[in-house]
Amino acid sequence: MFTLKKNERFEQDIKKSRFLAAAGPVNSEEEAREFIAALSPRDAGHNCWAFRIGDLYRSNDDGEPGGTAGRPILQAIDGQSLDRVAVVVSRWFGGVLLGAGGLMRAYGGTAAACLQAAERQPIIAFATLSVTCAFADEARIRAGLGAFPAALAETNGFTPDGVLLRITIPCGQLDDAVRMITDVSRGQATVETGQAPAA
Repeated sequence: MFTLKKNERFEQDIKKSRFLAAAGPVNSEEEAREFIAALSPRDAGHNCWAFRIGDLYRSNDDGEPGGTAGRPILQAIDGQSLDRVAVVVSRWFGGVLLGAGGLMRAYGGTAAACLQAAERQPIIAFATLSVTCAFADEARIRAGLGAFPAALAETNGFTPDGVLLRITIPCGQLDDAVRMITDVSRGQATVETGQAPAA
């Protein structure tokens, strides 16, 4: 799955109507609704939208015939394997009726073209490791994490004999990281795993 790196816009005219799509990354329903409100021009006849954040998705036809705008926008998001994305497609009516099929193609096509032009980044699932190690092993563990560029280690407290580390690492590197920690600490460090939010 992918999300967008930054906001993107795309505009086209279809049978004298002007369609403007704005797409952007969002991490919550509140963020999605703020994005939609901020990028819905007041002078447009319709500001139709959709967003997907994991299993949560919403769409709105904003006065267009039911199912002709919001749903095709959502299908454009899903069709490009995107997540954590909101899209608004605004329409300024040009005097020519498009019909239900024409509206679906116009809204879905404008959203799809906007998303295709947008810069993407993969959504990476992270795991957290809670590591308890001796003071002497901390520097070796931190040095070993250099082989995992996306890993982040934070000091999370101390014990009488050592330090507590919280390490965030991509799930795909979890086994290798645990093996490295076990090796450099000669099996003395204790490691507990947990799931972190995807990034």
